[in-house]
Amino acid sequence: MANEHYDCIVLGIGGVGSATLFHLAKRGLKPLGIDRFGRAHDHGSSHGETRIIRLAYFEHPHYVPLLRRAYALWDELSQAAQEKLYHEVGVLEIGPPDGEVIPGVLRSARDHGLEVEEIHRDAAATRFAGLRIPQDSVAVFERRAGYLRVEACVEAHLRLAERHGAEIRTHQAVNEWRADGSGVTVQAGNDRFTADRLVITSGAWASSVLDELDLPLKILRKSMFWYAADSPLHTAAQGFPGFFYEEPEGMFYGFPVSGPGGLKVAEHSGGQPVTDPLSVNRDVDPDEQLRIEAFLDRNLAGVSRQLLRHGTCFYTMTPNGNFIVDRHPEHPQVCFAAGLSGHGFKLTSVLGEVLSDLAQTGATKHPVEFLSLANQQP
Repeated sequence: MANEHYDCIVLGIGGVGSATLFHLAKRGLKPLGIDRFGRAHDHGSSHGETRIIRLAYFEHPHYVPLLRRAYALWDELSQAAQEKLYHEVGVLEIGPPDGEVIPGVLRSARDHGLEVEEIHRDAAATRFAGLRIPQDSVAVFERRAGYLRVEACVEAHLRLAERHGAEIRTHQAVNEWRADGSGVTVQAGNDRFTADRLVITSGAWASSVLDELDLPLKILRKSMFWYAADSPLHTAAQGFPGFFYEEPEGMFYGFPVSGPGGLKVAEHSGGQPVTDPLSVNRDVDPDEQLRIEAFLDRNLAGVSRQLLRHGTCFYTMTPNGNFIVDRHPEHPQVCFAAGLSGHGFKLTSVLGEVLSDLAQTGATKHPVEFLSLANQQP
């Protein structure tokens, strides 16, 4: 039965947790990361090969300063890991001029002086020949956007955290944690660990790990599909971008073909409610597949209906779609991030820095006040 003391313990070492562990270790602290699964696993939210990263954020302009820092940190991580983690293929966003996406992109671009190109639908259809633009839609192209290699990012954070002295324990479920005076105690199986600080980044398990806070979270099962593409038009080498569509039928996104894996496409809207993330059904849902293939019929020429692969992940949703990043209201030695609401991975590099700040000093220079628990209003 272990009984070791650390400067900080991180519960959950997926996207946010791996970044937090890295930043803590890089600062010379002695952190421990614990996860009930393996490294860069496929049981949570941070997997599926690719995640979009974009700067002109339609969700809210408040995220843009955080994104600027996230971009810089991803670049630093790539250099330190000697691995290409970000692929700048551009992102084309398509939707009605009075919808949520296009006005949101233009607002963020205007507020923060970002480079976004408005393209007439005919010109967009010519320039990006593998995509169709609906009759009543407009398109905007963000050149400084693309995708992150999600599992590689998580593993790079973990590997470099270990290089700086972090310890990692995988396949070890946490039974309980408690605040002890100014520190914390964590019980994981037969092992007990103590620390000065605790960071909780447990994804879809946040509600149970932080049950006393009664966080307003809803878990959704989301599916990802990879299809064989018959045309070279859908490759990044041919200028095919990442894409995001807002339609009456829902919101859909995807990525260019890279290697033999096919074209990845998924629905950002919708999703099936999940009661227990440990026992979710990960089989292909025929209705979801029909929705995806109807989207492909409408908007992507030259993509076959040969399904190469399917995967599932979780969106842990807040009522207003904003993350919750804060210190525990009753235990100042505990901080957490929860409810990334299906758009958080791109920001995990900077969220790791924010949580390291909160764990060390109780404050951060980054503008995250809008993500506080107190501001979580629908």
